[in-house]
This record gives sequence, C-alpha cells and structure tokens, in this order.
Amino acid sequence: MPRGRPRKNPQEVLIKSAEMIGWALGGLEREIMQTKQRLTALTSQAAQLRARIPGNAQGRGPAAVASFDEPGVATAAPKRRRRRMSPEARKRISEMMKKRWAERRKK
Repeated sequence: MPRGRPRKNPQEVLIKSAEMIGWALGGLEREIMQTKQRLTALTSQAAQLRARIPGNAQGRGPAAVASFDEPGVATAAPKRRRRRMSPEARKRISEMMKKRWAERRKK
C-alpha cells in the first residue's frame, strides 16, 4: 500500500471547484449590488449639489462640472502652453552640448 495522502477522486475535485466558483460568484454579485447602491447614492448626492448651484446655471461657469451620467458632455484637458525658445538660446545650448560631448569623447 503506497504511503502519503490518498489520490483525489476527479469527481470530488470538480464538485469542490464548482463549489468554490459558486462562492466566488456569490461574493462578486454581492460586491456588484453594493457598488450599484453606492453609485445611486452618489448620483443622487450629485443631483442635490447641482440643484444648489445659484441661478441653476448648470451649463455655465466654473461651477458646472460634467458628470458620468451626462453622455453628451465631455471635458477636455486644457492644452499645456510651452515656452518658446529663441533661436539664439537654441544655438547657445547646442554649442554647449557639443562642447560637453567633445570633452566626454576625449576621456
């Protein structure tokens, strides 16, 4: 008789894995329900805050913010303004870098 643990029956393994999958699905469904409840609570809270905007100016001014439940409204990040370098400055930097690389090649 071989020593060690007895081999597992493939049917038992399938039943136990199906049971584990069922538990996992149950936990996921519970999480989904809690997330939906939290989403509805947050949506109602957002609606209350929108109602508090003075003059009910929901589409104007910095106080108006696009939300996820408004599909037609998209917020674009403002373009970042970059500094413009003068040609003289560009040439000066180029010469300095060439000098540095030349010194580095000598070593």
